[in-house]
Formats: sequence, structure tokens, C-alpha cells
Amino acid sequence: MIEIFDTTLRDGAQGEGINFSLQDKFAVIRALDELGVAWIEAGSPGSNPKDAELFRATRRLSLKNAKLCAFGSTRRPDTTPEKDPQLRRLLEAETGAVTIFGKSWDLHVREVLRVSPEENLAMISGTVAWFKAAGRFVFFDAEHFFDGWKENPDYALAAVSAALDAGADTVVLCDTNGGSFPGEIAGGTAAALSLAGDSRLGIHAHNDAGLAVANALAAIEAGCRHVQGTIVGFGERCGNTSLAALIPSLELKLGRACLPKGKLERISEITRRIAETANVPVPAAMPYVGSSAFSHKGGMHSDGVLKTPRSFEHIDPVLVGNDRQLLMSEVGGRSAIAERVRKIDPTITREHPAVSALVEKLKSMEAEGWAFEGAGASFELLVRRELGRYKPLFRILAYRVMSEHPTGESIACSHAWAKVWVDGQDEIAAAEGDGPVNALDGALRRALIRFYPELEQVRLTDYKVRVIDGGAATAAKVRVLIESTDGPGAWTTVGVSADIIDASRSALVDSIEYKLIGDIERKFKTYGNAD
Repeated sequence: MIEIFDTTLRDGAQGEGINFSLQDKFAVIRALDELGVAWIEAGSPGSNPKDAELFRATRRLSLKNAKLCAFGSTRRPDTTPEKDPQLRRLLEAETGAVTIFGKSWDLHVREVLRVSPEENLAMISGTVAWFKAAGRFVFFDAEHFFDGWKENPDYALAAVSAALDAGADTVVLCDTNGGSFPGEIAGGTAAALSLAGDSRLGIHAHNDAGLAVANALAAIEAGCRHVQGTIVGFGERCGNTSLAALIPSLELKLGRACLPKGKLERISEITRRIAETANVPVPAAMPYVGSSAFSHKGGMHSDGVLKTPRSFEHIDPVLVGNDRQLLMSEVGGRSAIAERVRKIDPTITREHPAVSALVEKLKSMEAEGWAFEGAGASFELLVRRELGRYKPLFRILAYRVMSEHPTGESIACSHAWAKVWVDGQDEIAAAEGDGPVNALDGALRRALIRFYPELEQVRLTDYKVRVIDGGAATAAKVRVLIESTDGPGAWTTVGVSADIIDASRSALVDSIEYKLIGDIERKFKTYGNAD
């Protein structure tokens, strides 16, 4: 069993643009606990009031799988642990475990801490022993271990020994600068294993050379049984080991259990949830869990994967809770289109007239600037219309969008109103926003929410505009892509027009209809036809 230690709330929070509120931190803790990680490093109670408040509140928190851990450094030079206020705050956090980091590279000892090598080792051993005497499970992060081992292996190993001899339960070897290669990681790990049994050794890798996952795998194959990282991979500088990319490799490729049985298939969903909480996208090309991880566009690829999935997929996407995406374009091929159509009508074959009609319609629309490869939700609605399986759930009778830029006034610059028709009833609503699309989105959802309260959970997460025929200058057509989410799910829609607001309106309408149709069909499958 490989022990998974997630540091999204500590090391991850040091990433550029990552700012967690107190409620965000609780949401991340709950999601990681649902996934089944063993440890969650919740922050540094001695560094800021928010983390201190988090640890006070978590004393009442009941977790099913994970244990919480507080993070801090070794004692300050020329003092004792009991007199160090930072260590006292760590103790007052009342977590069953603490992570203590200390220097294992003599360069840092001399030029950053500016203490003697002997004093640094005393700081390590004294701090670990103090927490062990207080009944804490102790992780010791040997900061800069691999850089230290390459320059002065005796001292790097002496730091590891100091922690082990003082009773550290797990010593974590850190590639803090993220510049080591897998061979160096394997060598340093083997040297440390001569001092510690494999159950007492862990790896913490950074991604500055793009090798964090590879380095974590190298350390585990060399004997580590504990691995640290962040689920999405964000963190200081270039980030940390992405646990969402590492865990499936360990479980599916190396046969090393990491999570409780049945949890791996939730890793895509939970990665998206945590990314959403952090207000960052999951990289489309992220291994295993990204939206492009099992996407196929070329006709030969699509045809091949439909006939023999392993011909173009290294694992079944279902194992990690992801989906195969057959991207719709003029190079996608009839097989790919037929496969997408079968999700709506399983009786359709590639020879069905509807498939031929869709192929021609797709080519015609793409010639006009439409692109469905990144807008699967709009393509599904297109298929439904072609199959006669589409019924509008609302109609926009009229809408208006206005923008103004007053000087010296802190009010929204855009305003919109919309009049909609739903099942014989009209509704009018208005909204303001930071821009015209934001305002129109707000007005539409306000008008519809009386009929469809589930739209309360929907929000836009991304908005992209592409000018299609730039030679036409201001008369050019634009293509708008909108990504929406309701929390558990995310989908993308597209609109094309010479008017950017009209293109946005088209994509917004598709987004709302896709959400509503999906909810209706899920209810139908669960409860049967209520009509």
C-alpha cells in the first residue's frame, strides 16, 4: 500500500493565483476525504490567522478516510522547542500528526539559516523528539535532500539520521527545487533506504523540470512507501507532483494500491471539484483526468478506438471516471459521428441516413466558422435536432444589452434584460454585470429560474472569442466558446455570428438547454416518465 499525502492546502496554496477562503479549505478537505487519501496537510497554524482558525474548526470535523496534519519548521536557532512560539502553535492545533521541515543541504545551513552544521542537526533532532514526547505522529520533510545528497551526501544523510534517531515516523525526501532527474532520485532514495526501512521513507517532488510524477515513481520503485503531492498538481513555481496523474499509474500500471477500493473511479470528478474550488481549470491534456485525455479527432484514430479501444487508449477511461471524447470535425469520420449519435439513439449505425446528413451538415457549418470539437454539448443538441429528438424548453422573445463606462463610479458597466416564454407563460428579468455577456447570462437565468430552479447552480467558468475571417475587419464573424458548470459536471457550447453578443446568446442558450435536457433525462431514468 502506498500512503497518499495531499498538500493542496499548504504547498498548493503557495501556487500563483491560488487563494482559498476558510470555506474553500473545508470543501477541499471533504473532497479529499471522499477520495480516500490517507493524509491531508491542512496548513501552517503558526503562519496566518486563517490557518489557525481552520485548525480550531477542524477539531469538530469527522472524516471517514483521511487524517489531518499541521505543518511547520524545526525550532529556531539558539532556543529550545518549548520556547519556540511557532512550535507551540503547531502543538495547539491538536492534530494527531505534524510535518516538520528542516534543512538537509549544507548550502542552506551555511547561507540561509547561517548556523553551524551541528546546530542544524540539533534543531532537527530536538524538534522531532519534542513532538514525539507530546504524542504526535511526526513526518520530517528533509528539505532540499536531493540537491544536498548530490553535493554533500554525508551531510544530507546525517540530517535523515538525526530525524530517524529522534523518532520521526516518516522521513520525506524532498526535491524542493524540482530540478532532479529520475536516476538521481532513485540513487538518493537508495542511499536513504540504507538508514530507514521502506515503510519510513517518503517522496515530495516539485515539477520545475517537468519530472515530478516521473521522480515520484522513481522513488516509489526504489522503495518509498509514502508520496506527497497536490491532487491537481498546482503549487509553488511550476507546481508539485500531480496526484491525479500519479495515483492511476500506481494502481493501474504498477498494481500498487493507494486508495480504498472503488475510489479510483471518482478521481476525475474530485479533481475537477477541487480545481473548481481553487478557481483554476484542470489542464485539458492532464493525464487520466483531463478532458482531452481520451479524446480522438482523426478519422483513423476514432475508427480504431471504436473497434479495439486499446489500439489508441492505454487504459479504459471508466477506470478513472473519465469519458472517451470523439471530437466532431470534418476530419473526424463517420464512425466517430455515429458513436456520438448512438449515445442519444443506440439503434443508429454509421450507414444510417441521419449520420450522412450530419456529416454534410457538419462540413457545411464548419465552412461557415462553426467548430464542434471543443463544444460537445452544442454538437449533442445538433444531433438531437437532426434526429427529431429535440423540443425547445424555452424561447427568448426579446433581449437587450447595454454597456456604459461612467467615470469615477464603481457600478457595473453592463446591463441586460430578457423576455422569455416557457410553456405558455412570459417572464421578464434584468441583470447587471462586469461585461455584456455576464449581464445577459444573468438576465436569462433570472428569467428562467422560476421555471427551472436547478439553474441556480449553473455558472460560466470560461469564455473565449475567436475572430474567424479577420480580413473582414469589424464585419468579421466571431466564434464564441462558453464553458459552464453546475458543480459536478462541466460542458462547453459554441455560437457563431458577425455580432459577438448574438454569438454569445447562441452559446448561452445551448448551455442552458443542455443542462435542462440532461437533468430531465436523468430524472426520467431514475423515476420513470412522470407525465
